[in-house]
Amino acid sequence: MDWRGRRQSTNIEDRRGGGMGGGPLKVGGMGVVVVLILGVLFGVDLSPLVGGGGGRGGPVVVGEAPTDAQSQENKEFVGVVLAETEDVWGAVFQGSGLDYTQPRLVLFSGVDRSACGTAQSAMGPFYCPNDQTVYLDTDFFNVMTQRLGSRGEFARAYVIAHEVGHHVQDELGVLGQVNAQRARASEAQSNALSVRVELQADCYAGLWARAAKDRLALTDDDIRSALDTAARIGDDALQRTSQGIVVPDSFTHGSSEQRQTWFYKGFQTGDPSACDTFQARAL
Repeated sequence: MDWRGRRQSTNIEDRRGGGMGGGPLKVGGMGVVVVLILGVLFGVDLSPLVGGGGGRGGPVVVGEAPTDAQSQENKEFVGVVLAETEDVWGAVFQGSGLDYTQPRLVLFSGVDRSACGTAQSAMGPFYCPNDQTVYLDTDFFNVMTQRLGSRGEFARAYVIAHEVGHHVQDELGVLGQVNAQRARASEAQSNALSVRVELQADCYAGLWARAAKDRLALTDDDIRSALDTAARIGDDALQRTSQGIVVPDSFTHGSSEQRQTWFYKGFQTGDPSACDTFQARAL
């Protein structure tokens, strides 16, 4: 992935170091709350990673705090990826006779405010439709590498593109419609709708990857790194690791196979209509 020296989005606000409550608690250089990102985002209890696991010793060291140079590089990387999503989705919408409102992206550390309520590292990267903003604590990149085993910069780009995919859904009116349905549905039905929302965002991330492939000089290994990450964050993979059993009715993001399938469908086709997870009989 060749991203350095490319245009960076101007829609980024860097609030790192200035969030509410003075930032996260630290364990070995990484915030405790950051280590719990995946637990909240994917419904998995990762509390043993921050110590106190049945009284078996002190906290686990999970990594070093990023240097100023690393923090700046993370900001530049996010800026380039966001700019690429702006270019791709702007062109896609224009081709359909629609206007694309570019999302904002807030970088924060620990705790911050969003129009959807308090933004916390423990929530992981998320999109808030109320202010059309993606919220990201870049310490999540460390969690991806050290706890998930994700490799390569493009795996990080996939995460950003997935959240922008939710903004695309919001722009098209899909997100509001589905959230209204979920509010009236049973828990199982709500979870099933959530899976379709997330898989469509994965498909949109794949579509973006195809469109940006030449400009970012993406290689087959870059795409494999995104697919590998998609597998690692499948609900079944995370449940199997955390609790030893898989409960499909509790899935909210989709299985490893589903997440890989829909990302790759977007990448293969480059066609937004191919990403209609809501009409698909089988996911």
